[in-house]
Amino acid sequence: MKDHDNHYIGGEWVASVGTGRIEVVDSATEEVIAKVPEGAAADVDAAVAAAKDAFATWSTTPTDIRAKYLRDVGTALMTRFGDIVEVISAEVGSPKTFAQMVQAGLSIGEWELFADLVEKYEWEETVGNSLVVREPIGVVGAITPWNYPLYLIMCKITPALAAGCTVVLKPSEITPLNAYLLAEVIDEVGLPAGVFNMVVGTGPEVGAAISGHPDVDMVSFTGSGRAGAEVQKAAAPTVKRVALELGGKSANIILDDADPASIGLGAAFGCMLNSGQTCSALTRLLVPKSRKDEYIDAVMAEVSQIRLVDPKADEPDLFHSLGPLASKAQQDRVRSYINKGIEEGATLLTGVPSSPRSNRWASM
Repeated sequence: MKDHDNHYIGGEWVASVGTGRIEVVDSATEEVIAKVPEGAAADVDAAVAAAKDAFATWSTTPTDIRAKYLRDVGTALMTRFGDIVEVISAEVGSPKTFAQMVQAGLSIGEWELFADLVEKYEWEETVGNSLVVREPIGVVGAITPWNYPLYLIMCKITPALAAGCTVVLKPSEITPLNAYLLAEVIDEVGLPAGVFNMVVGTGPEVGAAISGHPDVDMVSFTGSGRAGAEVQKAAAPTVKRVALELGGKSANIILDDADPASIGLGAAFGCMLNSGQTCSALTRLLVPKSRKDEYIDAVMAEVSQIRLVDPKADEPDLFHSLGPLASKAQQDRVRSYINKGIEEGATLLTGVPSSPRSNRWASM
């Protein structure tokens, strides 16, 4: 892993106005593996200005040319597949197999998907006596989380670029190294200057500057409900469009004729996917009271097979291999939930009550 000193703005690597540095920590070893710049509002100003300047040309670029750029980025990312897997396994703690299939594999596939879509998309439609015209909205600010760092970047910037929008990305400061790989690839492919821009930094500084910037036409945020509320408040004065994807408490709804073995596997995997660090994780089961014990036993049978693994090792069992939690803050948060549940009367069926430990491997 290497340190980075610059943001990517206007097709160039630009030194940060912010003077701070952010340490990136290996999730398994808790060692500092790189440092990145702590961007400032002035860096966002420069990135938004570059995106605004590029919008006039990019928004009128023929769709087949935009599609070609998307495919070129996807092809170039495939040549960096091994690097992406290595980086995300370190940053997030994702086991190697999961990083290959999901963190890297799905991320790269998005580029071909949207290249195909933009070529087939109906930009104009006649409805009755009206002509409906779909146009790119303008500059899109994308603020992304750490749990599926590259994939959720792709889910925001790829459709935006396909539609003819320009982008200012703020990746999570916990997992920024994969975003640097993406920016390097975009630079190598030669995407027109200013179409894609990246500023690394914290939410209260860089995220807030993007959300409230008068020249950002839409902001897309994935993260916590608390942070999402701040994004919406910052965006309100400029009445920009806001897309929020926030956390939830999703439930498995089990009917009384369901097979316990199937429920056990699905419930355990749905809950603990990516070490439970998934916004759509199925963290509750609503079951028929008459069969409660059967379903509990089935889930526990699956949970008992789950192992903590070295994220960098070859572990082919996707369903029963978990890596460490991504950060100390996440470790503390999970422990607080476990303790709160016990305090409120929950029964702990496996593991031991949380207690301070020095390594995130103990958190699972």
